[in-house]
Amino acid sequence: MNQYVQLFRLGNCIMGVVGLILGALIAAGPALLDSWMMLIIGSAVVFAFVAGGNSLNDYFDREVDKVAHPERPIPSGRLRPATALNLSISAFALSIFLSIFLNMISMIIVISAVLVMLLYEMVTKKTGLTGNLSIAWLTGALFLLGGAVVSHIEQVVIIAAMAFLATLGREIVKDIQDMLGDFDRFTLPKRIGKHRAGMLASTAFLSAVALSPIPYLMGSLGWPYLAVVIIADAIFIYSATVHFRSPKQGQYWAKIGMLVALVAFLVGGIL
Repeated sequence: MNQYVQLFRLGNCIMGVVGLILGALIAAGPALLDSWMMLIIGSAVVFAFVAGGNSLNDYFDREVDKVAHPERPIPSGRLRPATALNLSISAFALSIFLSIFLNMISMIIVISAVLVMLLYEMVTKKTGLTGNLSIAWLTGALFLLGGAVVSHIEQVVIIAAMAFLATLGREIVKDIQDMLGDFDRFTLPKRIGKHRAGMLASTAFLSAVALSPIPYLMGSLGWPYLAVVIIADAIFIYSATVHFRSPKQGQYWAKIGMLVALVAFLVGGIL
């Protein structure tokens, strides 16, 4: 694989763009195509941001990746660490520059996302709950940006909150699963114990479930959304219980629940 494609995680970049378009679709509905130019710029902003974030991650994790991911560009010797860092800086700068051509709310979201990502890689990744909250916020912010790009951010606030809570729960469960291997991180389970951390994760999952009917009740998404999101809710409820017995299963099913929820958002936005 080309070292730059691997560094940027091209698949992640594309998924980020899909998330943006999904948020914009929910916010604007059939009028989405009226904002096609803003959508193109927003997609470029997200693509550059994700590429920058992945490059920064590889730069800071280069020593750990010698053991965990030796095939990645830096530990495999195909890319110098300084090159990855410079690419990250350039990608973040491009993302912020392009956001200038969007509206003010969109630009604020992008700048704050860059700051959160920088703080995450340099500080909060190893500090437990703050790191979990950072990743959760970045996930929710993607939907907020989708709504902001088409000037209807109010339509996606609940969706963003659901994404935030579901991601927070999964990140905590992942930390429970990785407790023994996280020798260099003072994660939430290490701070307060597995059971208490698990209770917080379950609370996050169930809170996301509690919010899920609101888009239907408000009339922003119709019955196709409700029909599919009920399945996602059932999966999240299962995740909220099974992770106490098996964190691996808990975070796996939470990921499946998030994918089903995305399908719910998609069919709700289209139908």
